[in-house]
Amino acid sequence: MNKGKTDDSALFKEAMIGVKPLKCDKVLLAKPRPDAFPKQRHLDEASVCEDMLSGLYDSAELETGEELLFVRSGVQRSVFVKLRRGYFSVTAELDMHGMIVRVARVEVARFLRECQNRDVRCARIVHGKGYGSWQKQPVLKVQLNKWLRQRDEVLAFCSARPVDGGTGAVYVLIKRRKK
Repeated sequence: MNKGKTDDSALFKEAMIGVKPLKCDKVLLAKPRPDAFPKQRHLDEASVCEDMLSGLYDSAELETGEELLFVRSGVQRSVFVKLRRGYFSVTAELDMHGMIVRVARVEVARFLRECQNRDVRCARIVHGKGYGSWQKQPVLKVQLNKWLRQRDEVLAFCSARPVDGGTGAVYVLIKRRKK
């Protein structure tokens, strides 16, 4: 076996004749690519946080999940934003506190027809927050959300500003009567 090692060693030395040793024995590897990082998303989120903390945000643009919001197609976004901000003059109001669902539905239909006949452009309907119901949940609010969506004379509606009842009331934008 010793003889085989010397033969191998001799063969290796013979093969290495004329080979120059490397001056640097380190191999440079390509830099590994960084993991994908959504820079723009993080910049956008940081910008939103900064805007909210700066006080420059519009509270009418925020949603908490309790608001009622509806706008028919064809209604300009700017009109809906004005409705949400309370810019329209409320010239009629219906207070549904204490009503049962059956009575409230009839009253809402009557109220909306009357508003349209009197050329009322914006009305407020107070439905309450449901604290007086036996389940402590808003019953009339849920029903009103369905009813208003079904009425042709309703162009849009949204929860009122806090000074006008907040999530216990809605502003209703009413379509002009055809003449």
